[in-house]
Amino acid sequence: MRHTRLLVAVCALAVAASAHAQIGAGYLATQMDVAVKNFDIADKNHDGVLTKEEAEKGPVPFIRAHFDEIDKAKRGAVSKQDVFDYIRSMQKKPATAPAPASSSH
Repeated sequence: MRHTRLLVAVCALAVAASAHAQIGAGYLATQMDVAVKNFDIADKNHDGVLTKEEAEKGPVPFIRAHFDEIDKAKRGAVSKQDVFDYIRSMQKKPATAPAPASSSH
């Protein structure tokens, strides 16, 4: 259960960090709990994975928006580990450098 909470915390952080530059620890803990509960709520048959249908109907907007990318094995379902791996792969991608500013001198 601890690993699951950590996994979902990373998911929540990835989403929340873009919206909040500075976040308190209490807020992060709350977001982690919400993310774990939402994954479990969306998992209607309690098999530990979300099908695309479960994701579309459940309170998991990040997973819904990125389902096909998260489902690298193309099995039609994603686990919490799949979500964690997807977020980790997003963090490893090099940031694109901004285009050089043109000079009008």
